[in-house]
Amino acid sequence: MLATVTVVGIVVLAFLVWYFLRTRSKDLVTEIMERRRPSSRLVTRADYVEGMNHVPVALSLTNDTVYYENPDMQASFELARIDDVEYDDELTTGKSVPAGSRALRLRSHGSTFEFVLSAAETPKWESALPPKRVGTQSTAKAG
Repeated sequence: MLATVTVVGIVVLAFLVWYFLRTRSKDLVTEIMERRRPSSRLVTRADYVEGMNHVPVALSLTNDTVYYENPDMQASFELARIDDVEYDDELTTGKSVPAGSRALRLRSHGSTFEFVLSAAETPKWESALPPKRVGTQSTAKAG
C-alpha cells in the first residue's frame, strides 16, 4: 500500500514540476516579447522549427534584424543576410503546419530557418517582411 502511494505521489509531483516549467517558460517568452516591443517594428510569439521539435520563441523584427529568443536561446540575423522569405502551409519536411497557422521560412546562405506563426499574425509579417527571392528586391516597409 505504501509503495502504491509513493508511486502515485512521484507521478503527481513529476506532473506538477512539468506543468510549472511549461507555464514558467511561457511567462519568460512573454517577458522577452515585452522587452523587445519598444525597439521593434513587430513582435509575436512563434514556434521555431528545428527538425521535429517546435520551440516556443519571441519573434521580433527591427529595421535591420530578425530576433528569435526564449529563455534558453538568443539568436538573430541581419535582414541584409536573408536571401529568401517565404510563407507556406507546409514545413520543409513536407509536414503541414497546424490548422490556423502558417510557416515563415527564411533562407540565409544555404541555411533554412522556419517559424510557425498564427494565421492572425501572418499578414502582419507579410506586410513588414514581404516574400522575396535571391536576386529580387524586398519591399519591406520601414517602421
